[in-house]
Amino acid sequence: MLVKALKGKIHRGRVTQTKIDYPGSIGIDEEMLKAAGIMNYEEVLVANVTNGERVETYVVPAPPGSKDIVILGAAARHFSPADVVIIMNFGYFTPDEMKNLKPKVLICDEQNNFSMLKK
Repeated sequence: MLVKALKGKIHRGRVTQTKIDYPGSIGIDEEMLKAAGIMNYEEVLVANVTNGERVETYVVPAPPGSKDIVILGAAARHFSPADVVIIMNFGYFTPDEMKNLKPKVLICDEQNNFSMLKK
């Protein structure tokens, strides 16, 4: 049996831009992705803290060091620049793997500077 559990999270990031005319996804600074353990084109759940919306999509890399979180495509209708978001990435784990699971969690400030959550 496999259990779906949190693998990586970007907590309280800020949307930097929205682009409605795009095939769809979310662009995230490559450095943020690497730190959170999220791979390019992996599925994420994006929760908009500002308005309560939730969207599932996939990640595309934004330039490293850009601090970008760009909502692309139809999801852009549910987000605005400066909205606070939580980006969650999940994986499937065996019960034995769950015993030692330590999700990578980034905590962002208002400019998307981030630090790792200490556990």
